Amino acid sequence: MNKAITDGIVFMPPAFANGLSVWSRGDGTPGSPTYGGAPNGAFVPADPDFGGCLEILKVQATQQLRYMGQTPLIPGCYLQIKARVKAISGPLPQVRIAAWAGGAGDQQVTGVVDQGPVTQLSGYGTVHEITAIVGNGKRSGVDMPWGVAALYGHFGFNIDGANGSVIRVDDIEITDVTSIFLREMISTVDVRDYGAIGDGVVDDSVAFEAADQAAGGRRIYVPKGTYLLAQNTSMSSEMDFEGTIIMPDDKMLLLTKNFDLPAYIAAFGDEELAFKKAFQALLNNSDHESLDMGGRKISVTAPIDMAAAVPNRQGGFSTRRIIRNGQFDVKSSSAWDTETFTSVATYNPADSTKLTNVENIANIPVGALVQGNGVGREIYVRSKDVGAGEIRLNDPLYDAAGTQTFTFQSFKYLLDFSGFSTLRKFGMEEIEFQCNGRSSAIRLAPSGSTFAVTNCFISRPKDRGISSHGTGCQGMLIDNCQFLSIEESFNVSDRKSIALNANANDIKLRHNRAVRFLHFAVLAGSNNLILGNHFFQGDSIPQGIRSAGLIMTGTYNSSTISENYVDNCFVEWTNERDANPVYTSGYSFSSMTISDNIFYASEVAPWFSQIVIRPHGAGHYLNGVVVTGNKFRSSSGRIDRADRVDTSFADLNHSAHLNVIFEDNTFNGINAKVENPLRIRRSQQSASSVWTIPSDGRLPFGGKARGCDAVTVLGPLRNAGGQIVHATPYVELEQGANQDTIQLRWPLPASGSVSAIMRMEY
Repeated sequence: MNKAITDGIVFMPPAFANGLSVWSRGDGTPGSPTYGGAPNGAFVPADPDFGGCLEILKVQATQQLRYMGQTPLIPGCYLQIKARVKAISGPLPQVRIAAWAGGAGDQQVTGVVDQGPVTQLSGYGTVHEITAIVGNGKRSGVDMPWGVAALYGHFGFNIDGANGSVIRVDDIEITDVTSIFLREMISTVDVRDYGAIGDGVVDDSVAFEAADQAAGGRRIYVPKGTYLLAQNTSMSSEMDFEGTIIMPDDKMLLLTKNFDLPAYIAAFGDEELAFKKAFQALLNNSDHESLDMGGRKISVTAPIDMAAAVPNRQGGFSTRRIIRNGQFDVKSSSAWDTETFTSVATYNPADSTKLTNVENIANIPVGALVQGNGVGREIYVRSKDVGAGEIRLNDPLYDAAGTQTFTFQSFKYLLDFSGFSTLRKFGMEEIEFQCNGRSSAIRLAPSGSTFAVTNCFISRPKDRGISSHGTGCQGMLIDNCQFLSIEESFNVSDRKSIALNANANDIKLRHNRAVRFLHFAVLAGSNNLILGNHFFQGDSIPQGIRSAGLIMTGTYNSSTISENYVDNCFVEWTNERDANPVYTSGYSFSSMTISDNIFYASEVAPWFSQIVIRPHGAGHYLNGVVVTGNKFRSSSGRIDRADRVDTSFADLNHSAHLNVIFEDNTFNGINAKVENPLRIRRSQQSASSVWTIPSDGRLPFGGKARGCDAVTVLGPLRNAGGQIVHATPYVELEQGANQDTIQLRWPLPASGSVSAIMRMEY
């Protein structure tokens, strides 16, 4: 910066040859005496050192020389006043640059330094150069800091010492030297000043780090160019990128001061690459626990292999890290196409998670969905041993013993964490995954815990929202998220996308909303909490089929499903991941609480039910099941019952149920108002010693009348003659074709009314 060049401002005073009337012997203000015609000052036209110059005889204690013109002092501009002086005769004096500071109204600005450093003239004829710098700011190297009140100055110099000395002075120079202070003034360090080339060939890593060390809190400027950083480079200063960075995949750029995605986009130019590099830094930089995407929308053209972006961390990562506040937008390309493979393999229930003798195993990707006879939903390839021809599955198969042809579908995921062996305490917050029907959203690592997705939108995934092909879902937390299906306009029978699945325990699904997937969630572990979600899956077909919204695949489940809005879908409880599904021992279908939910259906077939148990082998029973406080409703057509056993593979053992509570629910548009214990009122009009009291199909899940807690006579009992009698019956259980009826046996024929409480368990 130089105001003389950029703005045409004239700082230089006129030469002495132009006349001495503008050179004051006083402070330089108007009216002060000048050297024009003065007896102690004369112009010398041909000095051997100076050419034309001014000769002064010192006659005052401080002999002054000031230019009477007002030299402007502009904020941010620094002026150097320079004079060359030599002694001719007399005592050798001291000389220094000096000035008068002028402010508003041409008043002197007092209290400022108005003299520069002293120079003692050392001999006759010896030329000395005296200088001083003046400016508004008090910076290192500024001799006369004047502040913002000073608007101009009358510049020159002072001569001190004994009178009688004669000196000569060359024309005084006033120049703009702001460039000396530019580095500090704009708080910017240019990497080129430290050796950066920016040709994309020479390694600029050392130059960048040298600039960072010199910055001292100032910003670092990267001008236009392509800068190769061939080594890991850590920058502790804020960065301004006009040029772009290129780096090997395994080298890291750590921007510790302005660590956010916009800074990496500025650095690398390409959004997708910038995200990978920022994620790489996130897992290698202890100074930051989260990557803020800065609200940026990133266009993604191919699956992002998150582990490949961080080659030094593929073995695993267990420190809390978060990605937040942005959007991924999938662009159409063949890179998202699902790959499908078929292969003959053998399954032995004795080694329940392994396929052996797998043909063409090298081509089958880890993480692929497995389909075939006897294969349950959301069975994936967890790992493979190519040499042994073996595939390890995430869970067992229920009926696939022997050799058959399996189909393997490899879905493509926007963010794919499957390359990590383990990933713990990782989270996504306030992110929208715009899958646009081209990709799935997130695939988890094969092992790990507490992966968290919070306040996110997973919009229009092609196949899956969140997939787990191992135990990387242990303790997963999905909170306040929206899952929006690409298949919203499809009929239920045509849908295939699933919002999420999990194989491990302790899943928390809380306050999410899922719109018209084939299934909302398939959960295989136990100790899950499904709280406050709204998932709906209907279509416009009258009495059309409905799919399960929530699928629980473990018999001993120990889970709570509470305060959800289950809309035009149902909760299914199954043991389809049991390699030996026939019950032999254990707790069977146990430890499930379904409470305080809204179950709503419209225009469904009468056989539709909102809670379905689907055993895949005989002998199973209910053990510790609580269904309370729910609101069951069907509109635009009644349904038979809210509960049902799907006997496609097997029925429950209704003679073995234990501790089943099904009470305090409400039913609207539903024929069977199910309870257990079930209170039934029965009136016998004619005197009889055997009263039959049916359950009317109101015991849950087709249960038998295996217990009777109480029989209360309502009003008088009368014999055949109409007289009041007093008698006590005994109860015969499990009567009738379905064994869901009790009989009261009286000691004599009687008529009247009773209230009986029967149970489906002892």
